[in-house]
Parts: sequence; structure tokens; C-alpha cells
Amino acid sequence: MTSNLKRNAGTPLTPEWFEAIQVNLSAAERRAASLPTRRSVKKEYQAAWLVKAITCIDLTTLAGDDTPGRVHRLAMKARRPLREDIVEGLGLADAPPKVGAVCVYPTMVAPAVKALEGSGIPVASVATGFPAGLTPLPQRLDEIRYAVGEGAEEIDIVITRAHVLTQDWQALYDEVAAMREACGDAHLKAILATGDLKTLRNVYKASMVAMQAGADFIKTSTGKEDINATLPVSLVMVRALRDYGELTGERVGFKPAGGLKTAKDALNWLFLMKEELGAPWLEPDLFRLGASSMLADIERQLEHYVTGRYASTSRHALA
Repeated sequence: MTSNLKRNAGTPLTPEWFEAIQVNLSAAERRAASLPTRRSVKKEYQAAWLVKAITCIDLTTLAGDDTPGRVHRLAMKARRPLREDIVEGLGLADAPPKVGAVCVYPTMVAPAVKALEGSGIPVASVATGFPAGLTPLPQRLDEIRYAVGEGAEEIDIVITRAHVLTQDWQALYDEVAAMREACGDAHLKAILATGDLKTLRNVYKASMVAMQAGADFIKTSTGKEDINATLPVSLVMVRALRDYGELTGERVGFKPAGGLKTAKDALNWLFLMKEELGAPWLEPDLFRLGASSMLADIERQLEHYVTGRYASTSRHALA
């Protein structure tokens, strides 16, 4: 299910596209706060949105005690994210949903690829010294090549936050461009670690530089920062996506990650994408949700829709 869209070709570093940008913090917060309150979907419409969310999830395990067995279990959940009775109750038995990708550490790529063989679900790997990204650049590039060699079709890289904080855009551009080259045919998702970037202006600028350097996706967070994905930050990144698209004609994807836990979270980010960018960004080739526990809550909500009853969370296999 890796994107069939044309890769983002990137552009030369063009600071005039972002240097003078101004971001109104209070306006961004008001716009983001309006999403959960203005939009409400119920019954079969909510169920349809939640099934859509499942297809956009990067089902993730990034723990220090990951094992091939845990990754195999995650892959089985990725293949069949909903129980069979729920799938049948939704009328989806002929085309059951599956997740957008499975995301793991580089050493877990090979077990994930094996477990997902024949499913069409790509394996994404974090790389480049995740989550801090402070190992020497040659080692970070080697880690990308290792993960690709193991079978990863998508690479989630982390940028050097210091380049943003010191406004060294050439260094950031060169770093991401080198990572893009190391990815070969694998798609590059650039994690900006927005909680470390301090201002929404920095978030916009880092987004634009990463896209100019050839990132196929921009992603909010590693999930390890003190502040991870938020709607105001996501709004600024999505506006950067839109501006970049208008300037270049390129389509770049977006992935919020970290702190997304509930079905309500999934709906809020889907609403954001629909309102700001339109229907194409509701598909997994342009939108991903970095999450694991979120899937259990989505499954619980869908069971309620099918049966009229809320089940204990213990009835649902944890992602």
C-alpha cells in the first residue's frame, strides 16, 4: 500500500518562500479549537470516518524491549485490525480494512516484512538516530541504508533540531537531501520534533525546508518529546503543505504522531485534513496517523455502532 504518487522532487533551497512568514498564534489556536466543536459525525457516518482512520494508521511499536514476537503480533493486528464479527456487522467482509503501515526500529524491519508478506502493507522504519538524531551524519545515513536493505519501504527520519533553532537552513536542507538520497526508492517521512522547535514560525520554516529537500511526508513528532502532535502545530504544517503545493505542483503527505490515543483524536485530524487540503489527503498515500493504542479505541467505538453496547477495552486486542 506504499504510495503510488509521484515522489516529491524537491527544489533548490529557496529561503524567500519562508523567511518572512508570520504566524498568528492565537488565530491558529482558535482555528484548531473550532474543529472538534463545529464538526460532529454520528452513527453510520462516524463509523465510516473511523474505518477511514484505520486505513491511515501507521501501527507502531518503538519500545526498548521490542522482540520479533511482538512485531509479529503487531503485524497480525495490522492485517486484521477489526474482529471478524465487527467487520461483518459493518458490511465489509468482502473488503476488510487494513492499516496504512507498520512502523518499527531498523532491527525489527526483517521480522515485520516476513510477517506482512503478501498483505500489501508496507513496513516503515524510524532511522537516523531516532529519537534525538544526534549521531554523526554518516552513521545516520548508514542506518537508513540498513533499514532499506532489510525491506523497509518508508523511512521516518529525524532532523537536527539545532539547525532550526539556529536558523541554519542550508545545513538542514543538505541533511534532509542526503537522507532522501540514502532512501533510494523508499519514501522519506521527515520528523520535525515540533515540540522542540519552540515557535510556530520555526515549525513552518522547518516544514518548508524539509519539503524543498525532497521529503515525501512531513511528520510532527517522534512521540518521545514533552509535547507531541497538537492541532495548532498540525494546522501550521498543513498550511505549509498547501503553500508548497501551490508553488511547485507537488503533493506531500502529512503524519501527526505522538499523543494520539482515541477515536476522537482520529476524527479531529481527519477533519483538519478534509477542511484544509481536501479529499486526496484522506488517503494513506498522503495522510498517516502515528499511533498504536488509538486502534483499540476505534475498534471499541465500531463495536458499539454494530451492537449498541460498549465493551470493556479488555475485549479488544491492544495494538
